[in-house]
Parts: sequence; C-alpha cells; structure tokens
Amino acid sequence: MHSSENFDELLKGLGVKAMLRKVAKAAASKPHVKTRQDGDQFYIKTSTTVRTTEIDFKVGEGFEEEREDGRKCRSSATWENESKVHCTQTLLEGDGP
Repeated sequence: MHSSENFDELLKGLGVKAMLRKVAKAAASKPHVKTRQDGDQFYIKTSTTVRTTEIDFKVGEGFEEEREDGRKCRSSATWENESKVHCTQTLLEGDGP
C-alpha cells in the first residue's frame, strides 16, 4: 500500500466501531506486506505495529478468515484478468456488509 485515502469512511461503512477504527488507522499507516504466488495459490503476510496476519488461499476455492476488525468471514477469490485477483467477503455472523 502506498497511500490511504478515506480509510476512516471505509471502516465506518463496514460497521467498524470507533476504537477499532483508531487502531486500524494506526496499524495501516506503515504495513509490511510479504506475498508469494505459485499459480493459483497465494500466501500473504501483513505485519503492522499492532499485529501480524497470515493467509494462504487458492483462487477459485472459498476459505474462512478473520478480518482486521476481528470478525470472521467466508472469502473467495477469482481472477478478474491475467494479473488481477478479485476477492469477496461475507460475514459469518453479526452486522455489516
């Protein structure tokens, strides 16, 4: 990530509470992201001053993960074109999109 614009508004729209938004904004200011790809298999490790998350998934297969706000969701990734992956998330429980 090179910049973050309207991040607080995005978090509000996702239903993230004020305290978690403050933590997320601080954490997102300078994340270190490591990615690895082998065909359709992806590994992404994101490290911030607040926490480190790791995710391993295959494009075309659904998977469960925990979002930055701590809520669990069902995610899926599809190829949008030869070099772009599109991801969708559905919360497993609770309010929000």
